[in-house]
Amino acid sequence: MYPNESLLSLVLTFHSLELPETSIYPAFIFGLTTYLFILLCNLTIINTICMNRNLHKPMYILLLNLPINDAMNATSLFPQLLYSIWSQDRSISYPACFLQGFLAHLNGGASYLILTAMAYDRYIAICCPLRYGAIMTTNNLVKIITGMWLLNFFLITVVFTILLPYRICQTHMTDLVCYKTALMKLLCDGTEVNNIVGLSCIIFYHGLSLSVVAFTYIHILITCVTNKQSDAKIKALQTCGTHLVVFLLLELNTLFPLISHRSEFVPAFLRRVFSISNFIFPPLVNPLVYGFKTKEIRQKIFTCFKNKKISSF
Repeated sequence: MYPNESLLSLVLTFHSLELPETSIYPAFIFGLTTYLFILLCNLTIINTICMNRNLHKPMYILLLNLPINDAMNATSLFPQLLYSIWSQDRSISYPACFLQGFLAHLNGGASYLILTAMAYDRYIAICCPLRYGAIMTTNNLVKIITGMWLLNFFLITVVFTILLPYRICQTHMTDLVCYKTALMKLLCDGTEVNNIVGLSCIIFYHGLSLSVVAFTYIHILITCVTNKQSDAKIKALQTCGTHLVVFLLLELNTLFPLISHRSEFVPAFLRRVFSISNFIFPPLVNPLVYGFKTKEIRQKIFTCFKNKKISSF
């Protein structure tokens, strides 16, 4: 048993990566390449939206939060993981593990709230186009963005603060990264309280996002079906289709780790793979989906690369 006073100096040990010596350098290069590619894709989306005034609209300002969140999400894992692969040192201090877990859940919750806000924006734009300018004003947009980040920060802070009063009985972690469930397994007691609070937050995030997305997309679908303008219908479906693909990928990517951590029937290997999937797939897939599926962003990116290519000659 480790007293709470020693948490700052407490060192935890992750489960071994089980990499043979011949695979250390290839694994490091692959991980570094993946991380740099994730940063490149997300920073490209961020730069494209920030540098083009035509994209300074509520839809794209809300979207801007997603690559920022995804870049932060990947950064909370890859530097520590790459150092661990290179040095084969699987130890981490408790404060660093706590921070990594906090950021992982903060980014995960933010993804749901951002996509929920984007669904609301699309609902107003398609179902109430004449009122869109009056509803999605700059002040309201700032309130939405500030409100969702503050709410997310408050909820995740509560979830992780509840871990602190309880004593730790072990320092070996069975997972590859720090999650709330991984930190809970280290506790001597208090798992029931933490489970209740954690499940309540999961129900809130999933319930809110699923309810809003279902409500908005049912109304959007009805509006598109009844709309006689084929061009407007196709544009609306393309925009909403991109958003829906990202949302469904997020749901699936969250569902598998959630089930694996709470089920004894999932093999340990798959549980460890699922534990890092949230750090990799959303930050990797989201900018590719929005970069290639959203016409305005795709055109701006291609125009930017074309201009740079011409100026280089």
